[in-house]
Amino acid sequence: MGTNISIWALIVGADPVVKCVMLLLLLVSVYSWSVIIKRISLFKHSDIESQQFEQKFWAGGDISKLYKSGKEHEQGIQGIFQAGYKAFSRLREVHKMPVSSIIEEVQRALRVALARESDRLENQLGILATIGSVSPYVGLFGTVWGIMHSFIALGSVQQATLSQVAPGISEALIATAMGLFVAIPASIAYNMFVASSEKLLNRYDNFAEEFAGIIARQLNGVKTQDEQGA
Repeated sequence: MGTNISIWALIVGADPVVKCVMLLLLLVSVYSWSVIIKRISLFKHSDIESQQFEQKFWAGGDISKLYKSGKEHEQGIQGIFQAGYKAFSRLREVHKMPVSSIIEEVQRALRVALARESDRLENQLGILATIGSVSPYVGLFGTVWGIMHSFIALGSVQQATLSQVAPGISEALIATAMGLFVAIPASIAYNMFVASSEKLLNRYDNFAEEFAGIIARQLNGVKTQDEQGA
């Protein structure tokens, strides 16, 4: 008469090393999903914030008022704008500073802000990549160890039967299944977040280029007016 063995019973009855592997994979899975949920929220918020700010910026209003109204924002596309305009407003007050030097400093401030945003968006993506690539091997280690332990135990038996071999192999294979369960979502999330990060960074880079051009035209216009009045 056959005996029904549940997955939980196999986990409870597994070898201590296999149990440790399963526990490790469970903890990694919880951590991985916490990172995934936080990153989804970050990218969604950043995308919405970028669209809203660009609508305000290209509406043709006074950018100095836009700067003053958003001084508390130090992240995203608005943080890049704040960094560039802050450098512009500070340097244009410097007496007899060449326009080319002001533009160069503004561009430098924009590049620093872009690099900061790149670090923020790509933070923890390397961890997801590592989890996605390593977890199957961790699970495979648990499986190999469990099968090896099962066959060692069978060495003392004169005649092995399927009912003696099956539970040990089954509990060992659970480790491989858990490894795949951890790795697959992490790998999918990593690829999705890399694509989202590249999309946002391209948008930020295009905005920085356009903003630097606006600053350059404004400074050159002021210079021309000063020369005409001299």
